[in-house]
Order: sequence, then structure tokens, then C-alpha cells
Amino acid sequence: MPHRVDEGLVTTLKRVAAVLKQEDVPFALAGSYAVYAHGGHSSDHDVDFVIREQDKEHALQALAAVGFEVQQPPEDWLVKVFDEGRMVDLIYRPVESPVTDETLRDTSMLSVEAINMPVLSATQLMIHKLLSYTQHYCDFATGLPVARSLREQIDWDRVRQETAKSPYAEAFLMLLDRLDVVPEVETVGG
Repeated sequence: MPHRVDEGLVTTLKRVAAVLKQEDVPFALAGSYAVYAHGGHSSDHDVDFVIREQDKEHALQALAAVGFEVQQPPEDWLVKVFDEGRMVDLIYRPVESPVTDETLRDTSMLSVEAINMPVLSATQLMIHKLLSYTQHYCDFATGLPVARSLREQIDWDRVRQETAKSPYAEAFLMLLDRLDVVPEVETVGG
């Protein structure tokens, strides 16, 4: 049975993307809807976009001007907008790294519910997912459907390189190997 998306959230996603495009705010769809856009398994409790921090105020002003409720939470890595109670996160520092022009180039232009928009690459989505695991949050059940559904689109060598300092990412990658989702990296001379 195909996964159904929340039509209200999809409408909100499209409204935000249209405003950001109209205002020339560089952005990319991230999170579960980006996974969905790549054809993967998605859970849909909110919508995530990444933007550069220097574009935050412009984005918030533009969204407020068309009726979005703006919220600046105490966290210093995102802002939120609401459309009839539906939440959208505008993330400018995911996993402790700022969104840069390079981040925004690591995208694919995809049609998401009939609107073309930049979507973070499957590789970048997996890197963000793995780097989000910490001693306080380490629910591998959130990453397994992403890894399984997007595995052919992910550059696993790059994922291993960019998550090498995380013991949680290392454990997750070992689990993927043991489950035959992704083969373990070959050792030289091995």
C-alpha cells in the first residue's frame, strides 16, 4: 500500500516553497518530505526546509506577509512558521553545521506535488539523520526506513566519511551491514 501524505501539510509545503522561490530566498526541502520526494518512506508530522542563516529574516518577513504565524523558539538553529496550525521548520544550522551555498548545491530539482523545488540529496539526508543521533536521542528506527528506501541513491562512502566521528553513526552503519541493507566498506588488502 503506498504511503499517503497529509494533504494539509503538502499544501503548506507548497505555499512556503512558492513564497521562498518568489522572494529569491535560497532553500532546499529537507527532512521526511525530502525523503518522500526522492521516492522513499516518509513520516509526516511537519515540514522541514533548510535556508542560510543570513536569509532567515527575509524568509520570515516574506512568510509573515502572506499570513504565516512566525515563531522564533529558544533553539538557535531554526525558526518556525505555522499555517493554520501546521508547522514548518526553517533550519539554518542542522546537526551543528551551518547551511551554506555548498549545502544548497547538494540538491536535486524535483517535482514535489507538482511544484519544482530543490530537495536535499539522499546522501545529505542520510548524513543529517546519522549526525542527529546522540546519547540523548538514538532511535535507529527513524533511520532504517530512510536507509532502506533510498539506499541506491545514497553515496555510502561519503556518508561514512562525513559521519566518521560519530560512534552512533558507526553503530548504525554496522547495523545496516548486518541487516544486508548496505555492504560494509571493504578494507584495503582485505
